[in-house]
Amino acid sequence: MMDVAEQQGIRVEPHVLEAALGLPVVPMVATKNQGVRELVQAVERVARQRRTYAPQRPEIREDHRAVLVQLRKIIADHTPAPYPPNWVALKLFEGDEQITQIVRERLDEAHWAQVHEILKAHEDAVLAIAAGRYEWIERMVRAAVTRPRAGQITVTERVDRIATHPVWGIMLLLGVLGVIFWLTYGVGAPLQRWMNEHLIQAGAESLREALSGAPWWFTGLLTDAVVPGAGLVLTFLPILLIFFAVLGLFEDVGYMARAAYVMDRFMHWMGLHGKSFVPLCVGSGCNVPGVLCTRIIESPRARLLTILLTPLVPCTARLTVLAVLTPLFFGTAAGWVSVGVIGLNLLLLVGIGYALHELVLGGEHVAFIMEMPLYHRPNARTIGLSVWQRSLEFLKKAGSIIVVVSILVWLFSVLPEGDLETSYLASVGHFLAPFGAWMGLDWRMIVALLTSVVAKENTIATLGVLYHGNGLGSLVATVTPAAALAFLVMQVTFIPCAATVGAIHQETSSWRWTAFSVGLLLVISVAAGVVVYQVGRLL
Repeated sequence: MMDVAEQQGIRVEPHVLEAALGLPVVPMVATKNQGVRELVQAVERVARQRRTYAPQRPEIREDHRAVLVQLRKIIADHTPAPYPPNWVALKLFEGDEQITQIVRERLDEAHWAQVHEILKAHEDAVLAIAAGRYEWIERMVRAAVTRPRAGQITVTERVDRIATHPVWGIMLLLGVLGVIFWLTYGVGAPLQRWMNEHLIQAGAESLREALSGAPWWFTGLLTDAVVPGAGLVLTFLPILLIFFAVLGLFEDVGYMARAAYVMDRFMHWMGLHGKSFVPLCVGSGCNVPGVLCTRIIESPRARLLTILLTPLVPCTARLTVLAVLTPLFFGTAAGWVSVGVIGLNLLLLVGIGYALHELVLGGEHVAFIMEMPLYHRPNARTIGLSVWQRSLEFLKKAGSIIVVVSILVWLFSVLPEGDLETSYLASVGHFLAPFGAWMGLDWRMIVALLTSVVAKENTIATLGVLYHGNGLGSLVATVTPAAALAFLVMQVTFIPCAATVGAIHQETSSWRWTAFSVGLLLVISVAAGVVVYQVGRLL
């Protein structure tokens, strides 16, 4: 971080700091590999010389030193190896539960009573320890660090006048998010479509021709399940690579902390803090990077809540289905219907977020304490390593789940006779038809929802296959407006795609929370569909 210090006008004198600390000091810039060799040489030199160092250690505040000496004398003969008595005494003063338990087990009743009385009489000792350490740090810094003169305005302060402003900060954030979305979906989405058309679909057709003499089930398994499933993973790569690169750039520069700061008060409505805004916003493009983006949240509960809420954000795939079906169902009123469906979805997001925060996660309000990092130049090597590690992790963990789900859906769609309409998947649709009646949906629309678990776009393809004759035109003729509206609402709130489910499992490392997420969205979508249909039918 020596380069960052220099950018801020801070000068550190290593030789002065070394004399003050009584230890070797090596200046480094880790991102540029500067100082690494010198560090290794210093370690080797110390190891060869076997010199005994007497470093300048921080001391407890003067008004408690005599008490520390008294406590150390009591426990000196009962200190567990290899811990020094002075360190154990400090830990007792600090209230360290593990060290306290160890000492309690080693002392007899008489000695423990003395220790307990000292600790009880000096409960403020932890403040004395902290004060001593801060005084020591201040002395070291005063000796070796030269700061900019008073009143000098740094680059970080100038930029933060806009980046953290309650109005201009929001405008800047919208601009940054616009850049992220444009690069991710303006560049990544066309690449994704090209890969799907020219690599995955073309590869599946070539493989189908090559296996023309093989059993139908073997050919179908490879060309309709394994290749599309693995291909779906690969087609996500352009989006993920661009997204991770852009996100890594803004993280490395130091801007993401400012984005969290300006959105903090809005996110408190759902019991979250500002950092949760970034994953939810990114999830509007694709839920997968939205879930992966929750890594920027330190609090485990806030991160889990954000992961559970991200699939409720309508992604571009769901919006595509909405854009195709809404004009068919509602004609010229399609725009207003689409706005209403998305608005209802966002209201559900806020309401479910508040309910989960209060009922499931105990209503814990996370204090938003965060250091604002200094702005500095991005490092290509750091960003590249971050993109590589995140993408590889997604391919390894989420990819396997996507392929498995694709195979299972294909099996249920062809068994036992190789025909979708007589398949187990259709049987499940027929079985669920009575429940679908609550929402005005027949078994074919239920099957379309089920196949959307692999990819949301499958909804349109499945409806086109199941409604023969006039295709989607026959669908419009058989569905009432109330049922159509219920279907659209269910579509944007239904179980997320396999890639998102895989990402949820990857980030939570728990099948229990993954199943909870899937079950929650299933309940929400069914309940919303029933309410919308019943109310719409009455109107």
